[in-house]
Amino acid sequence: MSRLLYERSVSYKGYLIIPFVFGKVDNYEIYSYKLLSEIGRRSQFHKAENPAGIYGNGVSNIIDIAKEHIDQNSDFVNQKDSFKSRYIYRNHLIIIFQEGDKCFYDHYPPELLNNIAAPKLFKSEYECLSWIKQGLDGPQVRQRAI
Repeated sequence: MSRLLYERSVSYKGYLIIPFVFGKVDNYEIYSYKLLSEIGRRSQFHKAENPAGIYGNGVSNIIDIAKEHIDQNSDFVNQKDSFKSRYIYRNHLIIIFQEGDKCFYDHYPPELLNNIAAPKLFKSEYECLSWIKQGLDGPQVRQRAI
């Protein structure tokens, strides 16, 4: 599997649809997708890979396939758009959540849907993003210094 195309992800009815290039046939890319659910593990489709079992010939095509599958098979009613505050930095996906006056985040690396976020609370979205950016930039700075 190639890296997840977080920059082309789409929030839809409580899910984040994340396309990726599944493979190539005769120099044509075949697309698939993964899902994140706003209700997490309580959804049968949280972190699922292509539950529709159908592949596409482009990003917009695979997004349409995923939407149709969600429309027909979603196991919950959308509460809100939990994925509206999402950012991509160094091909990593960062999703910021706010509850009251506290912010926290989920952080996914480029190839996996494994949340590697630290259990830390922040006072603002900016403070949260700055902390994450510093963490992602840190190893790069040390490598160049050696």
